[in-house]
Amino acid sequence: MAATLMVLSLFAYSCSGSASDAPIASGSPAIDATQAPLLPRTTPGLPLFDAGKFDTLLAQLKGTPVVVNIWASWCGPCRTEAPLLSAAARRYGRQVQFVGVDILDQIQAATSFTNEFNIPYPSVFDPTGAIKTELGFLGQPDTIFFDAAGNKVTTLSGPLTSQTLNAGIRRILGAAQS
Repeated sequence: MAATLMVLSLFAYSCSGSASDAPIASGSPAIDATQAPLLPRTTPGLPLFDAGKFDTLLAQLKGTPVVVNIWASWCGPCRTEAPLLSAAARRYGRQVQFVGVDILDQIQAATSFTNEFNIPYPSVFDPTGAIKTELGFLGQPDTIFFDAAGNKVTTLSGPLTSQTLNAGIRRILGAAQS
């Protein structure tokens, strides 16, 4: 089984045409658009965060547009949108800081999720859902788009589509350029 997975991974990697689409190894550097002391530097690191620590992270990210996605490994709609977020982070990851918030989950399942979907950006682990609650959401997935000044530009509840994701990114990049 492991040998089959390895062969399939190598085949997928060789056919992708881009090293950035390669599966993420544990401890791989995260795609980061900015420097912030609390921002995890590896994927799928998943350090434990509470609402206060997350607020501090958002404050540290001011100066860079940010996309925050609230997800869980057991969430069907989160699984649907994960490939879109992964691709967008690869495309915009040097201009926009993507941050995931894994909620109400088990760390092993969350780590498997980030590996399965080749998530290139850092996520934090919120097993109680306190960050989601603090941000004013009831369910998941949820996505918040912040401009470079740290202002909430738009929020989306439910699974993203490529159109809604790209529109949100364009809005925060446009705000950053004006």
